[in-house]
Amino acid sequence: MPALESPLVVLVIWAAIGYLLGAVPFGLILSRLFGLGDLRQIGSGNIGATNVLRTGNKLAAALTLLLDGGKGAVAVLLARTWAGEGAVQLAALAAMLGHCFPAWLGFRGGKGVATFLGIWLVLAWPVGVACCLTWLFLVGINRMSSMGAMGTAAFSTVWMLVLGSGSTLILGFVLTALVVVRHKDNIARIRAGTEPKIGQNSWTRIGALQWPGCKPGQRAAIFATSNGRAYPAGT
Repeated sequence: MPALESPLVVLVIWAAIGYLLGAVPFGLILSRLFGLGDLRQIGSGNIGATNVLRTGNKLAAALTLLLDGGKGAVAVLLARTWAGEGAVQLAALAAMLGHCFPAWLGFRGGKGVATFLGIWLVLAWPVGVACCLTWLFLVGINRMSSMGAMGTAAFSTVWMLVLGSGSTLILGFVLTALVVVRHKDNIARIRAGTEPKIGQNSWTRIGALQWPGCKPGQRAAIFATSNGRAYPAGT
């Protein structure tokens, strides 16, 4: 990691700028603009592009992916233009933290994958391209966004060494750890064999009520799919 040659006040400013950029919840904003409801009440409750996709709106999901990636990219671009390399990496880390732990959402944000990719596409573009291709390859094999994300994060440190970006290695380890930690619930579902694949609905039991067609006094278990719709058991 490069020396933090900038004055402390400059580093603090760029950390704040990075955090504020990263903390913009584009998934939540877009889901409301598209009339999809509160994204935190749909599917996994995550505010990232994968959960937006579970609503069935591919345009909203694509825009979320681009804008979440753009947050990390803009943080790096601005810091690189106006400050030293130490401030650049600090802004990148802060943007990732802002996305994962936004203060105005109770520190419950996204999982950081798009922001992670946006950071690397600008900070070290060969690493960023390699990470994008790695994600596409892994998701193409198992159709699990979470597996692709964690695998890509793990491989990113390898790409840094292979592609001559060793000065970003410490930052890479920290960002990789953040991605993995944010996927702890996915890891539990993968172990249990219940992790949904891309395009597959996940079902959650949300209660029981008298559904049309039930016998008098009979209550049907009601499940919510990952697209936010509710159905009686057996549907």
